[in-house]
Amino acid sequence: MTFPKPNKIVAEKYVAGMSLFKSKLAKIKLSANESALGPSPKSKKEYLKVAKSFARYPDSDGTFLRKTLSDKFKLDKNRIILGSGSDQIFELVCKSFLKKGDDVIVPKYSFIIYRIYSKMNGAKVIYSKEDNFTVSVNDIINKVTKKTKIVFLANPNNPTGTYIKKKDLLFLRKKLRSNILLVVDDAYFEYVKQKDYLSALKIFKNYKNVVMTRTFSKIYGLAGLRVGWGYASKEIINALNKVKPPFNVSRPALFAASAAIKDSLWLNKEIKHVNKWNKKMFNEFKKMKIETNKSYSNFLLVNFDRVKINSSKVFKLLAKTGILVRKMDVYGIKNSLRITIGKSDENRKLISKMKKILNVQ
Repeated sequence: MTFPKPNKIVAEKYVAGMSLFKSKLAKIKLSANESALGPSPKSKKEYLKVAKSFARYPDSDGTFLRKTLSDKFKLDKNRIILGSGSDQIFELVCKSFLKKGDDVIVPKYSFIIYRIYSKMNGAKVIYSKEDNFTVSVNDIINKVTKKTKIVFLANPNNPTGTYIKKKDLLFLRKKLRSNILLVVDDAYFEYVKQKDYLSALKIFKNYKNVVMTRTFSKIYGLAGLRVGWGYASKEIINALNKVKPPFNVSRPALFAASAAIKDSLWLNKEIKHVNKWNKKMFNEFKKMKIETNKSYSNFLLVNFDRVKINSSKVFKLLAKTGILVRKMDVYGIKNSLRITIGKSDENRKLISKMKKILNVQ
């Protein structure tokens, strides 16, 4: 008897941050860059209200949420597309624009999902070099070939936490051929307060060959609801809508996200908390002789080359105490861990455990 054979897809499988260690639920989960303070109370209230009835399909176009986003950020609602997380927007972009033989450029240490969807759609992934864990715009330009179709970037970048300056992003777009699509992921933009930084949405909103994405999974604390969105020219959005599944964002998620985007007080509370602890944790790690580059997001990338214990051992010892962080093996960053900034008591416990592990006072 013969059976249907699936297509051969040569791509890595995305491995999510762990929630369990040896079948035990983690007490402190600092592995997935989730919100420290969780969702806005207004968002939770709206979710619970809408969740009373699951009998109806959601609005497939997400009209209400798109209108909320367009009002908040002064955008054309017809140029907004919603996804089940911003991951789905990347998937739709790859489905719409890539074919076998195309090249996609991604920075060496960038969100792994970009390369996965690119490979799944037959493209060859080209890795640009980074300069001290910061994306090198010049090296991206040098990697461009006649086959280059898309360049993927996150700004700030995951998993390194560094950012690209506004002038460098503009320079990159200027130097790329007009028929190369630039996709910029704004997942962590809210945390950056540097004067030489500007979100992709603000820089490129009038460009016809840039896709900008944002998510409700990080700062808004709605990771479990899976809501993301993209903004691009009408031509690009029309192409993406042709391959977008119907009803891809649930009804409770649409309303919870709409409430979250309006709650500026809660958003600012999260930003203040994260940026305060970012500085504290950076300084504490420095005292422990754990190397880390300056991060402009809600996580830190830490390296253990200067201490007598390796990252794998630290990961296991932390996990045994109920604290989960993220291994960097899949990203090819050796002897390093990515640590999400959590609640104040979680951060204190992490620092305390790290000091004991490293035998530092």
